[in-house]
Amino acid sequence: MASAEPDSEDAAEAEEAVYEEMPCDRMELSQRLAVEELLSTEASYVNNMQLCVSDIRAHLQEKQLPELDLEGLFSNTDDILHVSRRFLKGLEATAGQGQEQLLSISTLFQEFKEEMEAVYKIYCASYDHALQLVESYRKDPRLQEEILDTLNATVPHTGASDLSFFLVMPVQRVTKYPLLLGKILENTPSSSSAHSALQAAARAMAQVNANINEYKRRREVATKYNKAEHLTLRDRLARLNTHSIAKKTTRLSRLLMHEAGIVAKTEDKEYDDLEEKFQCVASSVATLKENMASYLGHLKAFLLPTPHRCDLQMEQGPAQQHRRLSELLQSTVFPEFKQRVDRLVWQPLCSLSDMLEGPQQLVKKRLDKLLDYEEIQERKSEMGSVSYDEEAAMNTYLAINDLLVAELPRFNQVAVQLLGQILRSFSALQLDLAAQVLHHAEKELEQLPHGHMALPSFWKVMEDSLQQSGAQLRAFCQAFETVAPSPGTQPLTPAEERKVLSLVSKHGPDKLYQVTSNISGSRDLDLTLLRGQIVALLQSADTKGNTSRWLVDAGGPRGFVPAAKLRPYSPAQVQQPVMQLLGLDSDTESRRHSYAFPEAPRPQVATFTPTFQVVAGFSFAARSPQELSLQAGQPVLLLEPHDKKGSTEWSLVEVNGQRGYVPSSYLVTVPVQDPAGWSLPV
Repeated sequence: MASAEPDSEDAAEAEEAVYEEMPCDRMELSQRLAVEELLSTEASYVNNMQLCVSDIRAHLQEKQLPELDLEGLFSNTDDILHVSRRFLKGLEATAGQGQEQLLSISTLFQEFKEEMEAVYKIYCASYDHALQLVESYRKDPRLQEEILDTLNATVPHTGASDLSFFLVMPVQRVTKYPLLLGKILENTPSSSSAHSALQAAARAMAQVNANINEYKRRREVATKYNKAEHLTLRDRLARLNTHSIAKKTTRLSRLLMHEAGIVAKTEDKEYDDLEEKFQCVASSVATLKENMASYLGHLKAFLLPTPHRCDLQMEQGPAQQHRRLSELLQSTVFPEFKQRVDRLVWQPLCSLSDMLEGPQQLVKKRLDKLLDYEEIQERKSEMGSVSYDEEAAMNTYLAINDLLVAELPRFNQVAVQLLGQILRSFSALQLDLAAQVLHHAEKELEQLPHGHMALPSFWKVMEDSLQQSGAQLRAFCQAFETVAPSPGTQPLTPAEERKVLSLVSKHGPDKLYQVTSNISGSRDLDLTLLRGQIVALLQSADTKGNTSRWLVDAGGPRGFVPAAKLRPYSPAQVQQPVMQLLGLDSDTESRRHSYAFPEAPRPQVATFTPTFQVVAGFSFAARSPQELSLQAGQPVLLLEPHDKKGSTEWSLVEVNGQRGYVPSSYLVTVPVQDPAGWSLPV
């Protein structure tokens, strides 16, 4: 019996040792299974993401369905797949490391936590939008059939009925990492060297999920406010109520107190710098868009004329070479350039401008929410607490502010890069256009007589040609002025007499000018005058100091005319009669003019010799018995400045005893070359 007692005690100790070892073995087994689950599920996840990107999306792209928003559906799955492949490779490398495997897994999660947060927060923030797209496609039988066809062709073994089966996988995976690490941690003794490392890894992945949720919340707030609203006045008035009016009044009051310095403005140097750069980019884009719209408008107007279609009536020579070059440029080079500018400059610029609308709206909303935030903060400091709605308003401001501070640096960088690329594209297109025009022009220039001359010699030939052409033009003008025989002068109408006399009396004879060609006013305060009219100079410059645009008195209306179309007019024949008829004081006139007249008895009656005559400015061939043919420079007698219906486009004239109608625009009034003087009574 004594020997049996020790045997029974040894058996009890052995049994107790077995029971103590069993929990340890069970914990180790659970730990190993948890690690295997982490590796196997990660491998399955990467494989499914590979199917989603390489097979499903690629198959849908081949269908070329414009109604499918593939970017909205799959978001940044390429980035997720890239990170997950590397992460899986690191996990598989830990296999076979024994006791060090848990430490390696913990370290791997710590190394990948920032990359995972960066890619998964973008995907999770756009996941709701992807689900909305899937739901909308379900309502379209044709699209739903195409999607099912793709799923059956690429992943028939999954039995998936729509894309949401795959789209939810990244969301599920990132939320499962803390759970898998927690399961491994539960089966790791606290005395193990890997226990603290696993705890840190689990906390890190839990923080990643918390950051993703916070980012998603901010994006939801931003989505609510960054949509540019285009409301009519009626819609805006319909939104007004007591609450909105009170809120806007409070904001305006707060803003005025900021400007007046009554209350301090919340300073945020980081945000202020980012907003200043953003506003600079937005202003640059708006200015460039305005200038490009004007440029394209001018380019369109430039392409409207078709000079190459005009019949030059020249079979050969430089005129035909110019015609060929013009036709090539107008029909091929410039239209292609316009299309390229529209595709490579205008469309990207408009897209960039549209991209700015959302952030601009969000920046504006931030200011509104900042004013609300400051007002609530003051109330909270006074009362110690605020309502739930006020707390939500404060959180909204913080969410918008944090989102802008986080996103504006990247947005500004991308916007500047796009703007620079647009400007570089435009410069390259301009250089290419110049090279094309020069290339085609050189081909035609080689065929010209002076195409191979040295540049100095060419300019000398051009100068000689211009001088010769100028001499011919001056000779033509002189011949035109003297082509008509000296006719009997045509008396001025009483209205014309009074107009010339009035101008002389008001401004003096040294201020009179004659219009050398018809003037058509095209700007504000410009006058429209006919050739031969007499005007008086008031000021030899316009209001901006431009000396090529003079202010004149046309005997009633006053306005601006081109100085180049005026020449001095010296009415020597009317100076003395003007003084005699109007009875001006001689002392006054001697002060006005630098010449004096001999004393003579003041006449009671004076006769006025005509000083103007009407001539044909252009040749005209009669087309009916009622019309009269004219030769350029031929004097005519104006009978009526209108036709029988009162239209001033035709005038009744007499030439060599024949009467008929001629276009009024073909007639000009010119001064008599050798006018007769005044005839004084005896």
